[in-house]
Amino acid sequence: VDDGRAVVANIAGTTTDTDGTTHSFEGGHYISVVGYRDNGNTVTIADSADPTMASYDISVQHLADWIATRGYATS
Repeated sequence: VDDGRAVVANIAGTTTDTDGTTHSFEGGHYISVVGYRDNGNTVTIADSADPTMASYDISVQHLADWIATRGYATS
């Protein structure tokens, strides 16, 4: 991200962004992580699914949980 390259994440399920808006992709979806702030604790997501909300911020914990629902991580 620091070099101007987005990180693509394969997610599924539902999460809530920092503004309290819910984002739900039960069947799965790809998103791009395009930035971060708060010492890396919050990331900016670029999402093509909804043109009225092209980007939003979520916590890294919410992002990790969202990715984990695809089966790429275990607790």
